[in-house]
Amino acid sequence: MPELPEVETIRRGLNLSIKDKEISHAETMRPNLRIPFPIDFCERLEGQKITKISRRSKYLLITLDSQDVWIIHLGMSGKVTVLEQAPEQLAKHDHVMVEFTDGSVLLYNDARRFGLMDLCKKNELNDHTLFKQLGPEPLTDNFNIDYFRPTLLKKHTPIKNTIMDSHVVVGVGNIYACESLFRSKISPTRNASSLNKKETDLLIKNIKDILTEAIASGGSTLRDYVQSSGEMGYFQHRFSVYGREGEDCITCRCTIQRIKQQGRSTFFCTTCQK
Repeated sequence: MPELPEVETIRRGLNLSIKDKEISHAETMRPNLRIPFPIDFCERLEGQKITKISRRSKYLLITLDSQDVWIIHLGMSGKVTVLEQAPEQLAKHDHVMVEFTDGSVLLYNDARRFGLMDLCKKNELNDHTLFKQLGPEPLTDNFNIDYFRPTLLKKHTPIKNTIMDSHVVVGVGNIYACESLFRSKISPTRNASSLNKKETDLLIKNIKDILTEAIASGGSTLRDYVQSSGEMGYFQHRFSVYGREGEDCITCRCTIQRIKQQGRSTFFCTTCQK
């Protein structure tokens, strides 16, 4: 699944390629993705100008001049690609095509159909069922020691599970949770409430740093991920622990281990991470 850095990379690409464009035609090739499209989905897109492209957690938010917000979640395998003109033939899993008045098109392709699209009025967005219980964005000033330390003290779950909980902080997916905990020298199995103030402060810093580095490198580029331009990112080449089971730790040369936590693979060094 594309994680926060991938979605942020796509947001930045879309901001360069479709912001201020007017939608001339919208078409869906099926009635639903993970959930049905709104009944008037295409009609509410057509004739509208894109005024802003933002992100909340792993959701793309495209604001129209009608004050509708077009919500996109990529699910497991969704891809958003912008082309200079419509293709002669759509690909097998192209499910949404949006054409602009300059002839360019946005295509949404999703082989597994775990993504979703919805429309919501801008002033109702915070109360939308997808957003009303989300925690703070990790790259904002709201994710700080004054917020995070009291939150952790109430949690009696492993720290890795805790930082992946979107009610605590959004967008810290499996890859970046593993990498942030390694850089902080914190075991992923430690009880969240056991972290002291210094460790908590360091973890905040490293979550922010890891995500920022990943965004700068274009995301992690796992198997199903591409940017809006179709280009691939490079952060995957700098993973310290993720996906490296059985390999030497880059710090101590001990063997990277893998365990399961909440059905997800966790990669860590038992020597470096206490």
